[in-house]
Amino acid sequence: MEKIELLAPAGDLERLKIAFLYGADAVYVGGDLFSLRANANNFSLEELREGVVFAHSLGKKLYVTVNIVMHNKEVKHILDYLVKLDEIGVDAIIASDPAIIDLALKKTNLCVHLSTQACTINREAALFWKNLGVERIVLARECSREDIQNILDNVDIE
Repeated sequence: MEKIELLAPAGDLERLKIAFLYGADAVYVGGDLFSLRANANNFSLEELREGVVFAHSLGKKLYVTVNIVMHNKEVKHILDYLVKLDEIGVDAIIASDPAIIDLALKKTNLCVHLSTQACTINREAALFWKNLGVERIVLARECSREDIQNILDNVDIE
Protein backbone atom coordinates (compact mmCIF):
# COMPACT_ATOMS: atom_id res chain seq x y z
CA MET A 1 0.00 0.00 0.00
CA GLU A 2 1.28 3.44 -0.94
CA LYS A 3 1.88 5.96 1.82
CA ILE A 4 -0.83 8.59 1.96
CA GLU A 5 0.51 12.13 1.60
CA LEU A 6 -0.50 14.48 4.40
CA LEU A 7 -1.18 17.77 2.61
CA ALA A 8 -1.85 21.01 4.51
CA PRO A 9 -2.69 24.57 3.43
CA ALA A 10 -0.57 27.50 4.53
CA GLY A 11 -1.34 31.19 4.32
CA ASP A 12 2.15 32.46 5.10
CA LEU A 13 5.74 31.30 5.62
CA GLU A 14 5.34 30.83 9.37
CA ARG A 15 2.35 28.50 8.90
CA LEU A 16 4.16 26.70 6.08
CA LYS A 17 7.11 25.95 8.35
CA ILE A 18 4.86 24.90 11.23
CA ALA A 19 2.89 22.55 8.97
CA PHE A 20 6.08 20.83 7.89
CA LEU A 21 7.54 20.67 11.38
CA TYR A 22 4.31 19.10 12.66
CA GLY A 23 4.30 16.35 10.07
CA ALA A 24 2.86 17.55 6.77
CA ASP A 25 4.44 15.81 3.78
CA ALA A 26 3.44 18.65 1.48
CA VAL A 27 1.90 22.11 1.73
CA TYR A 28 -0.15 24.04 -0.78
CA VAL A 29 -0.14 27.80 -0.97
CA GLY A 30 -1.46 30.56 -3.16
CA GLY A 31 0.83 32.94 -4.95
CA ASP A 32 0.22 36.67 -5.26
CA LEU A 33 -1.05 36.00 -8.78
CA PHE A 34 -3.57 33.59 -10.30
CA SER A 35 -4.83 32.01 -7.08
CA LEU A 36 -8.32 31.61 -5.63
CA ARG A 37 -6.97 31.48 -2.07
CA ALA A 38 -8.64 34.82 -1.35
CA ASN A 39 -8.66 34.53 2.46
CA ALA A 40 -4.96 33.70 2.71
CA ASN A 41 -1.93 35.96 2.79
CA ASN A 42 -0.69 34.80 -0.57
CA PHE A 43 3.00 34.32 -1.28
CA SER A 44 5.31 36.55 -3.30
CA LEU A 45 7.78 34.85 -5.63
CA GLU A 46 10.55 35.41 -3.07
CA GLU A 47 8.45 33.84 -0.31
CA LEU A 48 7.68 30.90 -2.62
CA ARG A 49 11.41 30.46 -3.21
CA GLU A 50 12.06 30.47 0.54
CA GLY A 51 9.22 28.01 1.07
CA VAL A 52 10.60 25.64 -1.57
CA VAL A 53 14.09 25.75 -0.05
CA PHE A 54 12.67 24.99 3.41
CA ALA A 55 10.41 22.19 2.14
CA HIS A 56 13.14 20.54 0.12
CA SER A 57 15.63 20.77 3.01
CA LEU A 58 13.20 18.48 4.89
CA GLY A 59 12.52 16.20 1.91
CA LYS A 60 9.00 17.62 1.59
CA LYS A 61 6.98 19.23 -1.22
CA LEU A 62 5.43 22.60 -1.98
CA TYR A 63 2.47 23.00 -4.34
CA VAL A 64 1.20 26.34 -5.63
CA THR A 65 -2.42 26.98 -6.54
CA VAL A 66 -2.81 28.52 -9.98
CA ASN A 67 -6.51 27.81 -9.98
CA ILE A 68 -8.14 30.95 -11.30
CA VAL A 69 -10.61 30.86 -14.15
CA MET A 70 -8.43 32.84 -16.52
CA HIS A 71 -9.79 35.89 -18.32
CA ASN A 72 -8.28 37.31 -21.51
CA LYS A 73 -6.43 40.05 -19.59
CA GLU A 74 -4.45 37.37 -17.69
CA VAL A 75 -3.44 35.28 -20.72
CA LYS A 76 -0.42 37.42 -21.57
CA HIS A 77 1.00 37.12 -18.04
CA ILE A 78 0.40 33.47 -17.12
CA LEU A 79 3.30 31.86 -19.00
CA ASP A 80 5.87 34.14 -17.37
CA TYR A 81 4.46 33.26 -13.96
CA LEU A 82 4.51 29.52 -14.70
CA VAL A 83 8.12 29.74 -15.90
CA LYS A 84 9.08 31.53 -12.67
CA LEU A 85 7.37 28.83 -10.58
CA ASP A 86 9.30 26.21 -12.56
CA GLU A 87 12.59 28.05 -11.98
CA ILE A 88 11.85 28.35 -8.26
CA GLY A 89 11.40 24.57 -8.15
CA VAL A 90 7.85 24.17 -6.88
CA ASP A 91 6.86 20.52 -6.90
CA ALA A 92 3.54 21.02 -8.68
CA ILE A 93 0.88 23.52 -9.50
CA ILE A 94 -2.78 22.96 -8.70
CA ALA A 95 -4.84 24.26 -11.64
CA SER A 96 -8.26 23.96 -13.22
CA ASP A 97 -8.18 26.17 -16.31
CA PRO A 98 -7.39 24.09 -19.43
CA ALA A 99 -5.24 26.86 -20.93
CA ILE A 100 -3.09 27.09 -17.78
CA ILE A 101 -2.73 23.31 -17.67
CA ASP A 102 -1.81 23.15 -21.36
CA LEU A 103 0.81 25.90 -21.03
CA ALA A 104 2.33 24.35 -17.92
CA LEU A 105 2.61 20.93 -19.55
CA LYS A 106 3.93 22.20 -22.89
CA LYS A 107 6.15 25.11 -21.87
CA THR A 108 7.53 24.14 -18.43
CA ASN A 109 8.63 21.11 -16.46
CA LEU A 110 5.96 21.67 -13.82
CA CYS A 111 3.88 18.78 -12.56
CA VAL A 112 0.17 19.53 -12.69
CA HIS A 113 -2.42 18.51 -10.13
CA LEU A 114 -6.01 19.12 -11.17
CA SER A 115 -7.93 21.38 -8.80
CA THR A 116 -11.28 20.46 -7.34
CA GLN A 117 -12.58 23.50 -9.25
CA ALA A 118 -12.41 21.38 -12.43
CA CYS A 119 -15.33 19.36 -10.99
CA THR A 120 -14.04 15.93 -12.01
CA ILE A 121 -16.66 13.42 -10.94
CA ASN A 122 -16.46 10.53 -13.44
CA ARG A 123 -13.88 8.15 -14.87
CA GLU A 124 -14.08 9.53 -18.42
CA ALA A 125 -13.14 13.00 -17.22
CA ALA A 126 -10.38 11.54 -15.04
CA LEU A 127 -9.04 9.61 -18.02
CA PHE A 128 -9.17 12.75 -20.17
CA TRP A 129 -7.05 14.69 -17.67
CA LYS A 130 -4.63 11.79 -17.21
CA ASN A 131 -4.14 11.52 -20.98
CA LEU A 132 -3.50 15.25 -21.12
CA GLY A 133 -0.63 14.83 -18.64
CA VAL A 134 -2.14 15.71 -15.26
CA GLU A 135 -0.46 13.64 -12.52
CA ARG A 136 -3.04 13.96 -9.72
CA ILE A 137 -6.73 14.81 -9.59
CA VAL A 138 -8.42 16.47 -6.64
CA LEU A 139 -11.92 15.15 -7.25
CA ALA A 140 -15.04 17.28 -7.06
CA ARG A 141 -16.56 17.69 -3.63
CA GLU A 142 -19.78 16.17 -4.97
CA CYS A 143 -18.20 12.75 -5.62
CA SER A 144 -19.88 9.85 -3.89
CA ARG A 145 -17.96 6.88 -2.56
CA GLU A 146 -19.15 4.95 -5.62
CA ASP A 147 -17.87 7.68 -7.97
CA ILE A 148 -14.47 7.64 -6.28
CA GLN A 149 -14.22 3.85 -6.34
CA ASN A 150 -15.21 3.75 -10.02
CA ILE A 151 -12.45 6.23 -10.88
CA LEU A 152 -9.90 4.33 -8.78
CA ASP A 153 -10.87 1.03 -10.42
CA ASN A 154 -10.68 2.38 -13.97
CA VAL A 155 -8.06 5.13 -14.13
CA ASP A 156 -4.46 4.74 -12.98
CA ILE A 157 -3.91 8.20 -11.52
CA GLU A 158 -3.48 9.68 -8.07
